[in-house]
Amino acid sequence: MVLIDVKICFDRKKDYFCNKYISMVRKKKPLPVFENVEITGIAAEGKAITRVNDMVVFVPLAAPGDIVDLKVTRKKHSYCEAQITRFIEYSKLRKEPFCEHFGICGGCKWQHIPYEEQLKAKQQQVYDQLTRIGKLNLSKPEDTPADSFPQMRPILASEKTQAYRNKLEFGCSNKRWLTHDEVAQNTIYDNMNAIGFHISGAFDKIYPIEKCWLMDDLHNEIRNAIRDYALENDIPFYDLRQQDGLLRGIMIRNSNDGEWMLLIQFCMKEADDHDKAMGLMAYLAERFPQISSLLYVDNQKCNDTFGDLDISLFKGKDHIIEKMGALSFKVGPKSFYQTNTDQAYNLYKVARDFAFSPIDGKPQTDRPLVYDLYTGTGTIANFVASQASKVIGIEYVAEAIDDAIINSKINDIENTMFFAGDMKDILTDEFISCHGKPDVVITDPPRAGMHPDVIDTILKAAPERIVYVSCNPATQARDIALLSVDYDVRIVQPVDMFPHTPHVENVVQLVRRSH
Repeated sequence: MVLIDVKICFDRKKDYFCNKYISMVRKKKPLPVFENVEITGIAAEGKAITRVNDMVVFVPLAAPGDIVDLKVTRKKHSYCEAQITRFIEYSKLRKEPFCEHFGICGGCKWQHIPYEEQLKAKQQQVYDQLTRIGKLNLSKPEDTPADSFPQMRPILASEKTQAYRNKLEFGCSNKRWLTHDEVAQNTIYDNMNAIGFHISGAFDKIYPIEKCWLMDDLHNEIRNAIRDYALENDIPFYDLRQQDGLLRGIMIRNSNDGEWMLLIQFCMKEADDHDKAMGLMAYLAERFPQISSLLYVDNQKCNDTFGDLDISLFKGKDHIIEKMGALSFKVGPKSFYQTNTDQAYNLYKVARDFAFSPIDGKPQTDRPLVYDLYTGTGTIANFVASQASKVIGIEYVAEAIDDAIINSKINDIENTMFFAGDMKDILTDEFISCHGKPDVVITDPPRAGMHPDVIDTILKAAPERIVYVSCNPATQARDIALLSVDYDVRIVQPVDMFPHTPHVENVVQLVRRSH
């Protein structure tokens, strides 16, 4: 209970304090319930959308055409979020999810929606972001010449919609997360240890996964074998709140060249922890000869990141090899590499085409100087190098630059240069004066987009064209709006890298206007 001294409040002429305190003891109004509501569309972040009176309502796990009763869980001025309490009629669009964990783990939020409808929603997402935030005109007026407005191409579908990922990470916990139904039914498990995915928005909640469909099935065998061995041999699972317990996390990677990498995170605080960990590693080495890179790390930090920790090699080599066209790429445990290998090849072919294809029917007369910003392990830089005079790659992560240099050597590419450091600090007027003015800039920034200083430097450098690859069309649209002072968007190409999720990649070609 909050005690209120009304006299003091008014004596100090602070009557608004009284209102504040009084509001604290008032009961909150119950959130509304909406009945017999039809879901009308698909929105961002994998949610469906409808409208009740003037209120926009976002609903998870719904499909357009569902007729449902909704209970509001969060209410704002112009929108709210709600959960389905009852299905009155199922949408004709709905399909049966293929995964037993659908609706709980939060990874594949669109399994209940046909893939063709997913593609339409992603295409619409890109269109909405570029037109609303980027202020682009993506529709063709009848009296406008074809080369004076940006062309939006149909989204490139992923050939694989299952087993398309080359990397998955799992957390380990001694206290598995219980679903709402399990809590309501007072379900009791003899064993609460779990290996699985973090629940969305909760660092300390792990939901156990028996089978994930997003990677080759061997990864399920490996993960479940680790779980079973740990249970049989009394290896303690990690306590995410107490920060102790030996078995902490798993990362599994595979390549299209048939190689497998397994990295296990341990937290070795007890005297016999090392021996227990090595017993598990020896068991896995014998049980799964397919693993060509068997690694472990001792992580006693407060978070699961291991980029700043030393990785130990137990068996095999410290990397795997990915093939992309005629090129080979070294991928280590800390390397960034697109998680959909086959679709990454299509994505990079689009970027290469946008960088070198003729503009207005005029081909490039010379091999251009290309800057590849946020180059990662140099995949795009090396991929386009054969058509460039030189490619200069810049990346924040020093280990990634080391891999980029090695990848050039592996493929006998001699016209690349790589630099490590913060993009806004490396890409300066002085840097460009030293290394040459770029003819083409390819940029593939993180979800946050490009720093304003980087955009200013690009505008000063004035390349003839910019190829902007993005995993976040919203920040891409924001940056394009800033670049539009000197550049016109010519082509927009969405690419679906992650079926059954709301995520979409997008490639935009920008061409400098004549001055």
